[in-house]
Amino acid sequence: MSTFDSGTGISAINTILAEEANRIGQDIYRRTLHTSPWMDLIKQSAFPDGMGYQLTTMVYDRSVPVTGTGTNIAGVNWTSVGNLNGAANVFNTSSQGQLLTDTASDAQGGRGTGSVDKRAFIKFTKQLKNYTLDRAVVESPRISVEDLRFAVHRQEQLRALMDAMTEATKYTWENRNRDEFESTVDNFLVCKTATSLFNTGFEGTIVEGLDSDNAGYAATANISNAVLDKAYFTLVRKGAGTDAYGRENGRPVFALVISSEASYELQTEAGFRDDIRYNQSKVSDLIAPLGVEKAFRGFYHLIDDFAPRFTLAASTNFYVRQYPVTIDTAGTDVGRTIDNPLYDSAPYELAFILHPHVMESQIPNPLSGSNGITFNPVNYRGDFKWTNILNEITNPDGTIGFFRGILASATKPIKTDYGYAILFQRTSTTPAAV
Repeated sequence: MSTFDSGTGISAINTILAEEANRIGQDIYRRTLHTSPWMDLIKQSAFPDGMGYQLTTMVYDRSVPVTGTGTNIAGVNWTSVGNLNGAANVFNTSSQGQLLTDTASDAQGGRGTGSVDKRAFIKFTKQLKNYTLDRAVVESPRISVEDLRFAVHRQEQLRALMDAMTEATKYTWENRNRDEFESTVDNFLVCKTATSLFNTGFEGTIVEGLDSDNAGYAATANISNAVLDKAYFTLVRKGAGTDAYGRENGRPVFALVISSEASYELQTEAGFRDDIRYNQSKVSDLIAPLGVEKAFRGFYHLIDDFAPRFTLAASTNFYVRQYPVTIDTAGTDVGRTIDNPLYDSAPYELAFILHPHVMESQIPNPLSGSNGITFNPVNYRGDFKWTNILNEITNPDGTIGFFRGILASATKPIKTDYGYAILFQRTSTTPAAV
């Protein structure tokens, strides 16, 4: 099996499958990529057809009564139904206290705070959030099927190639969902040795390229149970506990997506070790398949060993994303996927508090035709299909083809204030202070 240069289309074909049986063993091994919760916990739905590429979602905010039309004081006005007769200690049967109008007048026709009825009112507010459909295409090298007759263990080698493409698709979706969650959440938390920075209403904040000197975005402390406690109780008061991933002793349990190292730091932090030692809680059916055995201080620790890490640019102090793997550009391994040493040494890391109502990934359904016109449906989840395009010069016999996968999704923002992105200095020995 061989490949040719897709740039010119007629370059010399290079062998991609081993053809010498005496130099390859019976078993063909491949390197696999780590799995993560980003594939299982992000809700998916179909992107609506016939609605264009840009859509808008409407989210109604929480509403509580206010004491009048011209005030923002939360609450209601309690008044007696009748007049209390102090001497007899009985209620007067007069309905005077229930009058709907009197001489006082306001925007509600004499029924507001100046009237006998003293009504309170509920104000409705909503947000409109735009989102668009994005698309990506991934292709394999061009492959000559003629060489299959000469390749040793061709079935095993082809299976290894297909598995590698499957892993590449999964890796792409994990990064897509992780990055989209980061850019969707409202809450951005920066861990500091003094007072940590809790920002709300920061939807769209991306750490990569952020100036660490601006607005106190420099993370100076490791993640701590103290900052997570504050985020936890904030979420409970917002009403996020209603649809949390689990419950423990009547309290909601949220999902914390975090690296193994940071999870260990939290569970061994001084003063908190007994929380995990004596915890006998059960894990919800949705979380259990991810390998989580118990909750810790209101959170399920979902391990993501590809958690985003960052270094600081020397000249600008901007955060620079470092990925766990990279493509070798020097030496004898040029073109190979290798471990990135900068990822292991990167001092800054992101963790996330996940909630099922923060966002939704919408993927278009395959479309096979319309109005009498039919064509091959496209799977937008990254399902690789063999593609063979005839060409008079480069592929006259149709023996050269390639694998092609198409990915498309739109991230629908919903209750974005239910999610957190937490930036911390993983190399620090000081837990963050509230």
